[in-house]
Amino acid sequence: MVSPLADDPARFVEDALEGFVDLYRDQVRLVPGGVVRAVPAPRSQVAVVVGGGSGHYPAFCGVVGPGLAHGAVVGNVFTSPSTADAVSVGAAAAGDAGVLMITGNYAGDVMNFTLARDELRRRGVDAHFLVVTDDVASAPADEVDKRRGIAGDLVVFKAAGAAAAEGASLDAVVAAAEHANARTRTLGVAFDGCTLPGADAPLFTVPDGVFGLGVGIHGEPGIGEVPACTASELAGLLVDRLLQERPEGAGPRVAVLLNGLGRTKYEELFVLWRAVRARLDAAGLEIVQPDVGELVTSLDMAGCSLTLVWLDDDLERWWTAPAQTPAYRKGALPVASDAAGAGDAARDAAVDDAWPTAPAAAQDTGPQVLDDADADEAAVVVDALRRVADVLADLETRLGRLDAVAGDGDHGRGMLRGSRAAADAAAAAAQDGHGAVACLQDAGHAWADRAGGTSGVLWGAGLAAAADALAARPVGDPTARVAAAVRAGVDAVATLGKARPGDKTMLDSGEPLAAALEAAATAGDALDAAWAGALDAGRTAAAATADLRPQVGRARPLAERSVGTPDPGAVSLVAVLAAAAGRDPEEGVASEVLPAAPVHGHDDGAAAPDQTHEGEQR
Repeated sequence: MVSPLADDPARFVEDALEGFVDLYRDQVRLVPGGVVRAVPAPRSQVAVVVGGGSGHYPAFCGVVGPGLAHGAVVGNVFTSPSTADAVSVGAAAAGDAGVLMITGNYAGDVMNFTLARDELRRRGVDAHFLVVTDDVASAPADEVDKRRGIAGDLVVFKAAGAAAAEGASLDAVVAAAEHANARTRTLGVAFDGCTLPGADAPLFTVPDGVFGLGVGIHGEPGIGEVPACTASELAGLLVDRLLQERPEGAGPRVAVLLNGLGRTKYEELFVLWRAVRARLDAAGLEIVQPDVGELVTSLDMAGCSLTLVWLDDDLERWWTAPAQTPAYRKGALPVASDAAGAGDAARDAAVDDAWPTAPAAAQDTGPQVLDDADADEAAVVVDALRRVADVLADLETRLGRLDAVAGDGDHGRGMLRGSRAAADAAAAAAQDGHGAVACLQDAGHAWADRAGGTSGVLWGAGLAAAADALAARPVGDPTARVAAAVRAGVDAVATLGKARPGDKTMLDSGEPLAAALEAAATAGDALDAAWAGALDAGRTAAAATADLRPQVGRARPLAERSVGTPDPGAVSLVAVLAAAAGRDPEEGVASEVLPAAPVHGHDDGAAAPDQTHEGEQR
């Protein structure tokens, strides 16, 4: 069923954020990329900026306020915010003591916020970045750095915000967040899947008679299934699993979060809490200020998660410290008047300076003097990007369904958003008299900024590198120019994404496609023939990713379910380059690997029970 409370699904996040800011205008204000406190903290206080995709309210914008976050970066549904958005919010929130940026441990967030941290440092802001890794289901205990961040996000945000409110230095706030993360463990369970705004089917369903165990917060299925059970039995399962990871030397005092994922009602959580409390009491644990309710959700997913935090004196002080935000309150904390005065203007100026407000070409002094070859190449780039956007509009639903086999289902929508922005930016640059290089540069900036997520930042980097390759070579043999541009783009994706062929990412089709173009250029083949051979190589490689297990990104925790399903990024890369070359993007690809119907559970033929996928590095 289509969500009844979405007007335009493509504007769902913008519309929701507008309503949120209007409701809580006394507590938050809108800045490019997200929100910050309406009344800034003293400039001498470290700023804590949190963020990630939408669909998780109260995370992330709902926890902005005294005692917690100073700002939140807001991405599209289940999609990392862009680098530009993270820089904007970080600059707006930061005073003189620096900024700590915190996200869950997802490839898109890691890439975009790492780049944002580096950009803020370049502009004189002392910035640090930290990821939360509380999800015990997503990796074994000896690979904690690979675990996802789920409901434990709130614990780490709270510790960092409380330490900052105490006046701690940036290094001390970072240490507080790291300490909270090291002592926080979460396990989630799903009773049914969630539905993206405007979609007519859930991303996944849970078969009758079972619960999905180890579920994430991006609409992805759990890593396993357990028989459906009573509240007391579920409490035992969750508590016993978390107790297995009690940190060495931990005392008996714990903070506890029982978190609803969106559709599980409070009365049900209260029933479950009764059983959880009994189980924790029996284990000899002393519970400190537990929280039960919706804290980190997944749209309308039916399910819940349990978080345990093993407290020491510092963690208990930070956990119990007052906080006042639109969605989370603890204790009594008076809101200081705005004594900063000019501080607001200074921070607004920092936002303006933090990131280009227009693509690179649009900020040039004026049109360049182009020869006919330059102008023709610019027109080719614009036409190619228009075709790409049109093709991705046609493939959006099927790419989303492919992604939803075990992922968050947003790949098609993110690719469409990015490609449309890229096409518009390139057209604007060409209209202003710029050549192919500037058109591609602006397209890359726009794709990364508008799409967000892993695919956004990777495609942005790829297009920027392709532009640099074009600029480094004189106008000449078209096959050699195209081969050099594609190779540069593929290499940039590999460097930024830290992936290799065989990891089940877009590189698995991009690498053989680029190699085939290079071989054709060396052989002196005409461009049309070179494209034909390269696309055949890419299509074959994209289909072959069905046999691979993902080694990086969001797909890795659900690697087994991915077997039998091609990687969405590898598939979409071939479709994009086919469209750019003016060839049929569905030829040999869509009919083989793009599903024509939604994925429902594990028993309808769309995905076998032993298949899993959760690819965030597309």
